[in-house]
Amino acid sequence: MKNERMEQLIQWMKSEDISASLITSKANVFYLSKFYTDPHERLVAILVFPNEAPVLIVPNMEKEQVKAVGWKYEILGYSDTDNPWEQVKEAANHSKVEKLAIEKEHMIYERVERLNDIFGTPQLVSVEEKLHELRMIKDHQEISLLKEAAKLADYGVEVGVAAIKEGKTELEVLATIEYELKKKGILEMSFSTMVLTGEKTASPHGKPGLDVIKKGDLILFDLGVVYKGYCSDITRTVALGEVSDKKREIYETVLEAQVAALNASKPGVKIGDIDTIARTIITEKGYGEFFTHRIGHGLGIDVHEFPSMNATNTRTLQTGMTYTIEPGIYVPGLAGVRIEDDVLITGTGFEALTTYPKELQIL
Repeated sequence: MKNERMEQLIQWMKSEDISASLITSKANVFYLSKFYTDPHERLVAILVFPNEAPVLIVPNMEKEQVKAVGWKYEILGYSDTDNPWEQVKEAANHSKVEKLAIEKEHMIYERVERLNDIFGTPQLVSVEEKLHELRMIKDHQEISLLKEAAKLADYGVEVGVAAIKEGKTELEVLATIEYELKKKGILEMSFSTMVLTGEKTASPHGKPGLDVIKKGDLILFDLGVVYKGYCSDITRTVALGEVSDKKREIYETVLEAQVAALNASKPGVKIGDIDTIARTIITEKGYGEFFTHRIGHGLGIDVHEFPSMNATNTRTLQTGMTYTIEPGIYVPGLAGVRIEDDVLITGTGFEALTTYPKELQIL
């Protein structure tokens, strides 16, 4: 079976007169090979050539896993006492590499020095932009995996809401969420799960701790899972007991902005317009200064990936794109609210992949 992703990369390399591409990031190695691994400090790399078969370089202990996912090309393994860069040199022995494409955002300088030693200081160009473009539009299989990841994120919030009780700590609720998801087969969360209560909800990236949930608190959940290599990301905010009119106003403002941004999502719309639509609603209600981040981000193999859904982005939405819409208002000393869904652009509009209810729940 032809690797269409690899073929598209190779066609780009030919058009740009690139001698070879070296792919080393966890996400892009997985995208091109279906081999999902965290190499830690070890080298895992795909060396791609315009006119010859690609080569995958991995530790010997992972060679059988590579074969199991269906990689049909050469595999070069190495032990912990070997120099893996000798494998890179061996793989490229047949090619004169004058123009080398690398992931500049991922490649550390020590590895650049290794490449210069092997290839004689080739011209280094970025392969990221091309891979971003390829990964931005999801195929049917990717969409299916993202939908399942989103369902599991919905379930995580459901578990979290059910676990809320006065006197419980944030970490107690968080532990319940992750335990129940592991029982569903989830090995890895897509980022550190957030359960925040009280004034801590006013910190967009707050850290859960031993803070106790109290009556009148808002509780913010932000979580996601990795399902067969694809991520989800959901945020919901609920209340334990009745909340103040101010907190309710903040919630309803965020919900209005989020729904408006969702409804504007369709092919041909500028990404920046999605941000502006939500931001305008929040600003008109007097909370503009408290919406301190972009409307969202691309979603796929990485939980944050291309494109950035910010107000200056003039790129247009295309069928097959997946991203988040997550406006928020964060008032220091009071509370914060964020509501986030995972979104797929369809041929005529959008589909929300996360579906947990968004109306304010008073528990």
